[in-house]
Amino acid sequence: MRFALDESHEDFASSIDALLTKSDMPQVIRAWNSGDTAPGLQVWERLAETGVNGLLVAEEHDGLGADAVDLVVAVEQLGRHAVPGPVVETVAVAPVLLAAVAPERLGPLAAGSLATVAMLPHAPYAVDAHVADLALHVADGTVSMGTAGDTRESVDRSRTLASLTVGESLGSTDTAAAFDIGVLASAAQLQGLGRTLLDTTVEYAQQRKQFGRAIGSFQAVKHHLAEVAVALEMARPLLHGAAIAVRDELSTASRDVSAAKVACGDAAYLAARTALQVHGAIGYTQEYDLSLWITKVRALVTAWGTPDEHRARVVAALESEAS
Repeated sequence: MRFALDESHEDFASSIDALLTKSDMPQVIRAWNSGDTAPGLQVWERLAETGVNGLLVAEEHDGLGADAVDLVVAVEQLGRHAVPGPVVETVAVAPVLLAAVAPERLGPLAAGSLATVAMLPHAPYAVDAHVADLALHVADGTVSMGTAGDTRESVDRSRTLASLTVGESLGSTDTAAAFDIGVLASAAQLQGLGRTLLDTTVEYAQQRKQFGRAIGSFQAVKHHLAEVAVALEMARPLLHGAAIAVRDELSTASRDVSAAKVACGDAAYLAARTALQVHGAIGYTQEYDLSLWITKVRALVTAWGTPDEHRARVVAALESEAS
């Protein structure tokens, strides 16, 4: 099995990266945190023009008809730039759910609408329902329209969590595929966040001086950064392998996405901890851009299933395969 991305994937990733680099994402995120979502929604409009929103929407509904590998390529870039809003729900989960129960509603997603999803029991709260054009409530295989109710704060100030009141039923389906694609997209988002945290910390370590030397020249700092780099690189094949398993509808897909979520989550969390340690006290401040990435990692590590739940899922699958 070949895990290397081809040229078209690299070009797609580069185009998203270039768009977001020009968008001054730290300022966009801070505006979103303060309640001004207009700059963030403008970013989403530009992303929709690249086809990101319609990746998993069939061509007959004006989407790209792409697959899980393309999804991972795109969402990793959205993670690298810490794009605010319901990323996983809009780009991954909602298209799969609607394709199964209400394909006539897919067109607006491909055109740039945002969607949020509450899927019981693993993702009980809808992310950023206040900006979503569509809210879906999923329980016991039934997909329904939802209306935002009580909200909760997240450690990531760019995420608002809301319970959904169940509305019109759209139909029933096996929601396992939608959950798996949500887990996969969440893993890709974490991988991107971890990579930015590593790159930012390496750059800081090369510039920050103590005792007349860049702190990046100290052996202990080198070791910490190397551990993060290794963790991220070890997680990447699991992420790409899971994308291929989902794309090809392999029997191991659920196990593989859980393994990817654990590996990417652990790597991103290590990147966040190391970034704080290397940056010192400045890393804790809300005024410093690093905090925007660190808090998002903390929130996403437990999104779409906790690490313990996914480890248990992997173990159960391996035991079943061995019996």
